[in-house]
Amino acid sequence: MFQPAGQSSKQKHPKVKVLDPDIDYSKVKSVHSISSWWGIGGIFIVLFVGNITNYTNSHLPDGLRNAHLTHFPNAFIAERAWKDLKILNDFGPKPTGSYTNEVLAVDFLNREITYIDQLKNRNQQLIVQNQIVSGGYVGVYMNKSAANVYRNVQNVVVKLVGRSETSNRYALLLNCHFDSVAGSPGASDDSGSCAVMLEILRVLSRQSEVNRYSIIFLFNGAEETPLQASHGFITKHPWAADVRAFINLESAGSGGKEMLFQSGPKHPWLIEAYAKAVPYPYAQAAAEEIFQSGVIPSDTDFRVFRDVGRIPGMDFAHTANGYRYHTRYDSIDYIPLPVLQRTGDNILALAKTIANGDELGSTERYAQGYMVFYDFLGMFFVSYSADVGLMINLSVVLLSIIIPFLSLARSTSGTHGKQIRSETMTGFLATFLGAGASGVLCFFIGLQLDTIGRPMAWYSSTNLILGVYCCPALLCQCIVHLLCDRLFGSKTTPLSLALKVQARLNGVNLFWGMITLGITFTGYRLAYIFMVLILCSLCSSTLISMLGLQNTVHKWLLMHMFFQIVALAWSTQFYHILMNMFVPITGRIGSSINPDVIIGTLATFTTLFSCSYLTPLLFLLKKTDKLIGELVAITLIALVLASSTHVGFPYRDDAVKAPAVQRHYITHTVRKFYDYNGGERYTDSGFLMQELDRNAKKTIEGIAMPDVVTPMREIPACEKELFCAIPFYSIWHQVLFENYWLPGPAPVVRQAVTVSLREKEQLNEHEHRLHLVLKGSHQSSLIIGPKAGTTLKRWSLLSEIPAPIEFNGQRGHFVLLTAGVESEPMNITLDVRHELKKYDGPLIDLLVTTTHWEYHKEHTPVFNRLLARVPSWAHVVPSVAAVNSYTY
Repeated sequence: MFQPAGQSSKQKHPKVKVLDPDIDYSKVKSVHSISSWWGIGGIFIVLFVGNITNYTNSHLPDGLRNAHLTHFPNAFIAERAWKDLKILNDFGPKPTGSYTNEVLAVDFLNREITYIDQLKNRNQQLIVQNQIVSGGYVGVYMNKSAANVYRNVQNVVVKLVGRSETSNRYALLLNCHFDSVAGSPGASDDSGSCAVMLEILRVLSRQSEVNRYSIIFLFNGAEETPLQASHGFITKHPWAADVRAFINLESAGSGGKEMLFQSGPKHPWLIEAYAKAVPYPYAQAAAEEIFQSGVIPSDTDFRVFRDVGRIPGMDFAHTANGYRYHTRYDSIDYIPLPVLQRTGDNILALAKTIANGDELGSTERYAQGYMVFYDFLGMFFVSYSADVGLMINLSVVLLSIIIPFLSLARSTSGTHGKQIRSETMTGFLATFLGAGASGVLCFFIGLQLDTIGRPMAWYSSTNLILGVYCCPALLCQCIVHLLCDRLFGSKTTPLSLALKVQARLNGVNLFWGMITLGITFTGYRLAYIFMVLILCSLCSSTLISMLGLQNTVHKWLLMHMFFQIVALAWSTQFYHILMNMFVPITGRIGSSINPDVIIGTLATFTTLFSCSYLTPLLFLLKKTDKLIGELVAITLIALVLASSTHVGFPYRDDAVKAPAVQRHYITHTVRKFYDYNGGERYTDSGFLMQELDRNAKKTIEGIAMPDVVTPMREIPACEKELFCAIPFYSIWHQVLFENYWLPGPAPVVRQAVTVSLREKEQLNEHEHRLHLVLKGSHQSSLIIGPKAGTTLKRWSLLSEIPAPIEFNGQRGHFVLLTAGVESEPMNITLDVRHELKKYDGPLIDLLVTTTHWEYHKEHTPVFNRLLARVPSWAHVVPSVAAVNSYTY
């Protein structure tokens, strides 16, 4: 035997207390080990709980029919609301300014409100006003500002008079919009909400008891333009001054549950009213912060009421099935009675609670503070102030780290604190590195799928996300844990395998705790998402400690898994919420962003969020090869399906009643260019096609064959014409997308908006006033491009001038002009300043675009043949545009 110098052979070595005496690391597994098949079983547990949360996210109450009136005389009846929706739906698309919107929809609403008035209880009083309003404002969206000007848009406004009307006229506002985008009946966005409001008005007006405060029902006819009719109401209607709170009903999908996704600002009493009133809660404060961050390309009337009216309120929207949003499939065929019933029950109860509460009479007294709010699978609703949330988050994080450490230390009689801390830090490091490594791997997969021409393979088959991104993420996280164990874990630890794994789990607590506190102290309320996850771990570790189960064989594991089932229910619901929201959005964000990177990132996060408290359990498996092998196999199968088979084709028509279409806008355009003297320089025509997603270019090229499309910025007009003379109808969206030009014969345009110079006036040595006359009542836009040396100082359109937008190396002021009912010619004055004294040359370029939506009867045979080439799995919105370019 080798013996170091100076050491007696009889010297006793200090004994190390081994808490797992049945372990022989070279030969035998610990008694705490479990069968290798439980690794695969863990995956099935995650999928099983995920399916349950998917069901709860889509489960709706049964819809009441007219036959139920006998038993529920004061209830919301979905069948009546559905019949109203059917009429609005059957009008077809209702863009602002169209006959269907300005005549048919308005007449129907007035007629139905008249019936409601005739059948109301004699104690109730209804006042109806039809508002035709003009105005405008400067809108800022995606960091681009533009003038949003509207003329003669319509609102149908109804007041259900409350008891307080004689003393004060405070009121609650309910808002929906009955207009739709072109090409879509708008059943969910937003006729369904208007049908719900009609039924709520019907129910409340037939009750004998009069509400304490009045309720104003605003059916607005210009939201998609955007947000114009609500602006007209809040700035110019006499009842607007009476509104003390509002409920806005919207949709960014088609069917499903309505989510409370914005509230306030501040005014926590609104959340308290929601908690008290609604029978089917579905609300997340995190959704509010995500939406208001601007990452979702949408907006609602909530912004107008909040920012212009300075009124607190709540914003509700249906978010399921976003594939159908703004397409021909947003129809009543996909809006069953339960959708209307659930929304109607919730909003009716909420409106009654607010209209009869004390807060509406003095809202400023209750205006302080923000609320953290969320539901748990729709079963119950939780809300508390942001200040309380800070204390809860801090307490849960600290206790979740301290209690497990003390529990483990006590189980070892306090002799192995160093080893516990070491294992805890190994668990933290493995979780941190696993998160980063899985993110890098999913990013690489997304890049490769895009490189081989297979982006968005998961778009219509969302289960592919589990195999293409979630499985690789979990696989990577497992491998990182194994590597960290090999690199940093002790092979001769005195801790039993059970204690070692529990210490690693405490490292996961530390990881999420740091994230929770970081988010909390930066002022974001969404930290509650991670706090609830940590709370589940805290509950299990507390009970394990109290019952002394730390070193038992499998009992602690059963306790841990019981609470992890709850944690999985919490975490997987966010997987469904995020994927249901963002997967359809990737179909309308343009081609400049790789959508696989977005979805891969979300999949990485949700995988870590759902499985981080399960991954350390792999050390309990007798062998990990079965788990690793299954994850590898699933990943490879999914990647083959995504990259090499029809399963990975992104789009789907409605053959199985689940459409997931590619979106296209095609505008048949004629352009006329005039010189400074009014003479026509030249005319051209063709088709403008927008690239709305990553695959759209291939489809556009296929539609145009055998002709070749040209990127819009490469056509000759871009060399000399303002903004390439593109027929812009919405500068916010169109400048983000690539546009393609296909030359072709001119369209038939029977009416177009024109601008003429009535007078040019010299105000002083440097300033000039241009008196312009705009004729025509159609959807149009102006782009005012000051010449070199010229600055636009003032105009008659609005009290302020939006900052110029840059495009193609040029700067111009964008004006969106919307017309509801027929309008008179519009006089416009522009005051411009030139750097030269008494300058007498051209001052501005002016681009005027008229866009005709729902213009099918005037489509030329060439345009119809082009549209016929659009695949069945794509949705196209055709339009006809006339562009006139002037120099003054």
